[in-house]
Amino acid sequence: MAPCFLSANILLPSYGAMSDAWPVVACDQYVSQPEYWEEVNDLVGDKPSSLRVILPEAYLSERSERIPPMREAMENYLSSSILTEQVKQGFVLVERTTEAGVRIGLVGMVDLESYGIEADSKLPIRATEGIVPSRVPPRVDVRRQAPLEIPHIMLLIDDAKGRLIETVYAQRGHLRQLYDTALMKNGGHLRGYAVEGDAAETVCRTLMDMQNQSKGLFLAVGDGNHSLAAAKTYWEERKETLSAEEAMHHPARYALAEIVNLHCPALKFEPIHRVVFHMNAQKVLMAFEEYATSRGMALLPGADFYVVGKELETGFSISGLNGRLIVEIVQDFLSSYEEKNPQIAVDYIHGEKDALSLARKPECCGFLLKSIDKRDLFPAIEAGGVLPRKTFSMGEASEKRYYMECRKIAY
Repeated sequence: MAPCFLSANILLPSYGAMSDAWPVVACDQYVSQPEYWEEVNDLVGDKPSSLRVILPEAYLSERSERIPPMREAMENYLSSSILTEQVKQGFVLVERTTEAGVRIGLVGMVDLESYGIEADSKLPIRATEGIVPSRVPPRVDVRRQAPLEIPHIMLLIDDAKGRLIETVYAQRGHLRQLYDTALMKNGGHLRGYAVEGDAAETVCRTLMDMQNQSKGLFLAVGDGNHSLAAAKTYWEERKETLSAEEAMHHPARYALAEIVNLHCPALKFEPIHRVVFHMNAQKVLMAFEEYATSRGMALLPGADFYVVGKELETGFSISGLNGRLIVEIVQDFLSSYEEKNPQIAVDYIHGEKDALSLARKPECCGFLLKSIDKRDLFPAIEAGGVLPRKTFSMGEASEKRYYMECRKIAY
């Protein structure tokens, strides 16, 4: 069995370029709040920043105009040594402090040949949610034109004994510190340490041992499902132009990502709420009640989820689920409702406060949901493939991964 998670050559901002302006939150956050990204732009100013080398999804429709300057910024950061290789064939131990506590992780690279997009994949790295085909091409466009990658992908490892990341973290006093910075917009704090040489070899051996023992699912994609799917799609495209020898070592075969232990106390599974725009909340609720009834279910007073509008806030349970998740029922309804009402838009909101703020606006309707127990994640994927789209979020929006490490993906 080939290793699916490997050491990498990792780039970081040079000493003079590193500041709290460099790390910004994952591009798939605050999609319906462009004002957030405008504030980030103001905070960054003229300083080197990962903001200049990512495409926030709030601006995905403008990608044809935004990708060229993004690529230009990447090339400038490389040519002017703003980004330099600071870890050679190693990993980065990450210590992220948020309101939830200290979350530790290990940055290395995924072999995309070991990652499966399909719901029935038996490869060692698998998606946790269904991939929406229409969401992949825009991300492939970004990767296709980029000389480097900067990831917000977080993979989960089911390591109840703390053999991998916790063991490295206990030795952090002997590791070279790479960065130590505050994170803007209530993101907390971030420290990173180089894991190289003998320490990196020990990590590789532990990873391989654990992968062999897993006998199936080894790493689950917690955050960045569509970004990793885009990397895989681009690699399959690129591979067609390469010889077998070239394909073995081409940098596009790999994708940088962070592994986090599923059992980390600071890793919280949060619900992802839904907000419907451009439709009266009462009409949406009536349609949902009709949808449930037509499928042998019934909405009952309860507290399993809430429907919220400008003048509406009601809690419900659903009878007749027959083992299905509430998030699955809500998602199926919204997909059907969106097809029948093309004037509406549905967005997925991380954080109850933001969801309520949007849902209470005129002609909006929010579905505020609960999350799954994280202990059920690996068994659920092993048993049934992927979960419904946007079933859970790893923490609130401000606790998402902030961009830091980079890797070259083109010669």
